[in-house]
Amino acid sequence: MKRIIFLVVGLLVVGGLGYMAYKLSAGSGSSDEKIAALNFDIQDTASITRIEITEPSGEKIELVRSGHKWTDKDGGCVQQLPVFNIMEAVVNVRFKGYIPEASTKTIVNRMATTATEVKFFQNGEWSKTWYIGSATPDHYGTYMLVESAETGKSDLPVIMEIKGLRGIIGPRFFSGHKRWACSEIFALNINEIASVDVVHTGHPERNFTVNKKGRQFSVTNNGKPFAKLDTNMVVQYLQNYRKIHFEFVNSDLNPKQVDSLKRSTPFCQLTLKTVKNKVTKLKMYRRQADSGVENTNMYGETADYDVNRFWCVLPNGEVVKCQYFVFNPLIMGHVYFNYPNVN
Repeated sequence: MKRIIFLVVGLLVVGGLGYMAYKLSAGSGSSDEKIAALNFDIQDTASITRIEITEPSGEKIELVRSGHKWTDKDGGCVQQLPVFNIMEAVVNVRFKGYIPEASTKTIVNRMATTATEVKFFQNGEWSKTWYIGSATPDHYGTYMLVESAETGKSDLPVIMEIKGLRGIIGPRFFSGHKRWACSEIFALNINEIASVDVVHTGHPERNFTVNKKGRQFSVTNNGKPFAKLDTNMVVQYLQNYRKIHFEFVNSDLNPKQVDSLKRSTPFCQLTLKTVKNKVTKLKMYRRQADSGVENTNMYGETADYDVNRFWCVLPNGEVVKCQYFVFNPLIMGHVYFNYPNVN
């Protein structure tokens, strides 16, 4: 009888210890997950006033909140969508798992030289820093470290993910100024435009100037008014300036080639003046066609240049790549106005 009692008590003790171990283990994991998530995420994104991104190469960009928009540290224009992608990551980042012990040393050493550093400032004060490493082998997680004002820097990296999304976190964070550069050239309503002057070098018969005063329009060809003017077509033409972007910043031409381009003659110049007397002047240059490719330009002429894209020099002197598809509605006046002898 005593043996049975001891056996039952023993089983109860072993079962109790096992249950306690299970609870401690489960509680520890849950706690670790919560701490990791709270250390990384920032739910109040409206309080984030500055973000500094430094890549392993040392290249750095500072993003600064300016009202409802973001700029670079000098107040220059930056693309807003990548900032939205960063904010999405900041809110939805979560703990995915621990790094296997056998891989920890390798990951730590790798992150020491290849991690991207991202500093977040809330209400002007540094809040926390992410150290973003490489992706996990399955590309569903990212090795990361966090440092915060409250808890200091975490000892070992963990695997993080973005809630509800597959894919790695790193590509959202980059410092290249060319990648951040705004592509917007014009974003104007009709009532903001005072005049547009388009000059086609070598083809003066295609030149035109549009002037607007209040609701009155005038269009001339080399100073001579058009015999007939459809104001609806003038309005349609000016509406094209609501959303004009270049395609890419220059990554093909070296500085010497850029200087040579600027010394050459543009095929077209466009000058726009706003009602606030802001003048934007664009100089457009042909881009060399691929070797052996025969092209036909917008006027049906055989061309030895790229008929899809051209180089444009912006008012600040920067060279960018543009598409004829986007700019033809701005420079092809004969589509809108009754030119004599121009197709």
